[in-house]
Amino acid sequence: MPKGKRIVPGLVSTKSPQLESKDELKRWIEAAAKYVPLENLCLSPQCDFASSHHGNAISVELERRKLALVVEVAAKIWGT
Repeated sequence: MPKGKRIVPGLVSTKSPQLESKDELKRWIEAAAKYVPLENLCLSPQCDFASSHHGNAISVELERRKLALVVEVAAKIWGT
């Protein structure tokens, strides 16, 4: 892995209205950390919700809840 580069998996769906599990997100990051140092990983939604503009049934409120989930899980994994 090149120095200074990060991997940002889009683990929070922008297509599904279901809110992801915090534990599941943590497990995915922990699994990735077996191959890439944790400090080189990030957590992100897919497509930055751009796909909701084209007809995916996700409300603005749900987008906010999903983004809050990303922030909460990231703070638990990497600290604030």
